Amino acid sequence: MHIIKTALLSYGMSGKIFHAPFIAAHPGFQLAGAWERSHKNIQQDYPEANSYPSLEALLADETIELVIVNTPNNTHFDYATKVLLANKHVVVEKAFTTTVAEGEALQALAERQGKKISVYQNRRYDSDCRTVQKVIAENLLGDIVEAEFHYDRFKPVVGPKVHKETPGPGAGLLMDLGPHLIDEALHIFGMPQSVFADIRITRPLSRVDDWFDILLYYAGFRARLKASGFVKEAVPANVIHGTKGSFIKTRGDVQEIDLLAGKKPGGSNWGTEPETEQGLLHTENDGVVIREHIPSCQGNYGDYYEGVYQALTSNKPMPVSASEGIRTIIIIETAVKSSNEKKVIELALPLDK
Repeated sequence: MHIIKTALLSYGMSGKIFHAPFIAAHPGFQLAGAWERSHKNIQQDYPEANSYPSLEALLADETIELVIVNTPNNTHFDYATKVLLANKHVVVEKAFTTTVAEGEALQALAERQGKKISVYQNRRYDSDCRTVQKVIAENLLGDIVEAEFHYDRFKPVVGPKVHKETPGPGAGLLMDLGPHLIDEALHIFGMPQSVFADIRITRPLSRVDDWFDILLYYAGFRARLKASGFVKEAVPANVIHGTKGSFIKTRGDVQEIDLLAGKKPGGSNWGTEPETEQGLLHTENDGVVIREHIPSCQGNYGDYYEGVYQALTSNKPMPVSASEGIRTIIIIETAVKSSNEKKVIELALPLDK
């Protein structure tokens, strides 16, 4: 088996929780280390890993084949560019880039360098997202009339992360949580025809957007994407209505909770939601009304890295392509324009490149 030596560009929460455990658990990867600026923590968890003092030192390590750009949004383009120019494959955290132009430039550079590039959209591998996708794919609801996806929290106070709370490229809730919801909608439904959005600042002292409501217009149905920091009593995160019935489901994925508690991925029960989080299906089949909770699909962020491994060793497509990352930024840029102009914005065609 070919072993892909992989390095992280930071070892904060993202590296420690969402990347390192799955890289270490996969037999085809070796966690080479991380660029650590001040706190040197990676060797406490992975004694064989290196703590690189600089990006230059990390990129100079010719044994590293894959680099994970898991740094603030406004650094993604610069760091990913340097990784590709160092002739290494790259995974870029969401949001892929801060502009469509940056995303297209990275995609073109990867092609010129003959290297693979992917966007880490782990929400696709959550149990609730997979369950919603399965319900829709199996046509249990008939033709979709409307869908609504939420990422709501109760965080009324401005947080300590400067890169998220200071105005500038990549800051704000739309660039933080928006890629999760947008990618989910595009992954399930494809690109919409047009977009309407309302983007607001709701927290006292906040200087960046912290609330959004995006309406995606599809032929025959609408998909609404919402996020807020003032939701003390959450509504179901997934609500889908169709011509045959409805499906509602909480955001019940347990992976982040388990990872924060120190659990390691693996085993037959990894990513299994409790039965209390099962979604409610209310539909009709051959005149028989069905109203029942249905088992959730298992979540597993490890499947993303299995996809990356297959792409790098068997020349299969990356699990989330640069084109898909660019499409998410197209929606974000269009949403900002729509909110500023207070009108529906048609998307330019073609969108299938």
